[in-house]
Amino acid sequence: MSGRSVSCGVILIDREGRILLAHATETSHWDIPKGQGDPGETPIAAALRELHEETGISLEPDRLTDLGRFAYRPEKDLHLFAVRVRDGEVDPDRCICTSMFPSRRNGAPIPEMDGFRWVEPDEVERFASRSLARLFQTTLSLAELHRSL
Repeated sequence: MSGRSVSCGVILIDREGRILLAHATETSHWDIPKGQGDPGETPIAAALRELHEETGISLEPDRLTDLGRFAYRPEKDLHLFAVRVRDGEVDPDRCICTSMFPSRRNGAPIPEMDGFRWVEPDEVERFASRSLARLFQTTLSLAELHRSL
């Protein structure tokens, strides 16, 4: 294994096949809840922790489907999990990010994510970073994921 970092994340899919995206504060893009694991933390534990820190959503590990590890950017891979959420289980208006980082503007602590929305698979590239949109276009089909969950 090279020195590539790994971010672990969860793709939340609703009954209609839409995915939950979170707006990355002080950027123009939206992302799935994800982040790097702590030392000794398993990928699923890291993904569930990041999901909770970035959205306030808590899920049981046995609900997640392990999708595996994907090349993401030259220096980073993603280890992704997916879950079909139940009707009414996730309300974007009630999501809250408790994970903070210093604002680029003034250094004050601000949430990593500051907005949440359900997005149709064919709309993801309008909102997501190029790296995430490319992953969904080339390697991990959201339509196939919707059918298989």
